[in-house]
Amino acid sequence: MGAPRRAGVAWLVLAALMLWPALAGAQQKGEPGRFDHYVLALSWSPSYCEAMGERAEPAQCATARPFAFVVHGLWPQYKRGWPENCVTPAPYVPEPVLRSMLDIMPSRRLVLHEWRTHGTCATPDPAAYFDLVRRAYAGVTIPAAFRRLDDYRMVSPAEVESAFRADNPGLAADMIAVGCDGRRLTEVRICLDRSLGFTPCPEVDRRACRAARVVMPPVREGASAR
Repeated sequence: MGAPRRAGVAWLVLAALMLWPALAGAQQKGEPGRFDHYVLALSWSPSYCEAMGERAEPAQCATARPFAFVVHGLWPQYKRGWPENCVTPAPYVPEPVLRSMLDIMPSRRLVLHEWRTHGTCATPDPAAYFDLVRRAYAGVTIPAAFRRLDDYRMVSPAEVESAFRADNPGLAADMIAVGCDGRRLTEVRICLDRSLGFTPCPEVDRRACRAARVVMPPVREGASAR
């Protein structure tokens, strides 16, 4: 869930910058379909672009930055820890499936990394996994205040969490965690059961951002935010 799971691609470097503590009991190998629940990680794309600078994924950050909250991943979890790399080598992701995800996961490398590391622990079928990702994303309402920002905005993690809870009936305080890198808001992580309904996840909730206030960088000019 934290930086140790994401070494190797630009998004993974950002995870280290987030300083999100790693969960104890991480598994290096698992079996597809054997897990307890999911974590849907929604990253604030402008924070990634700003933190990574020239190392950021060009498709996501070059020139205009039209993305707001995007999907970092849908991660199968145990009650403590998580499985990963459950099928090696991972089954091939057909090009149409990969391209179909770029509106909500705006990096080919991210799509492939998430499939290899996490998706194979949900199902050995990439099309089925990315259908799950899209359904999980569609099942969460992004608050209107955070669909696009035209300037820097200071927020408290509690404010962001409250906005998500207000717009998502049934989402309780122990089912969501806001992440930060100490200065910027980086992610919102929402726990889902195997049917993609909201579910408690105390282990994730305990590792939420503890800063009193953090900044949300703005979405840059360009197409409308996702």
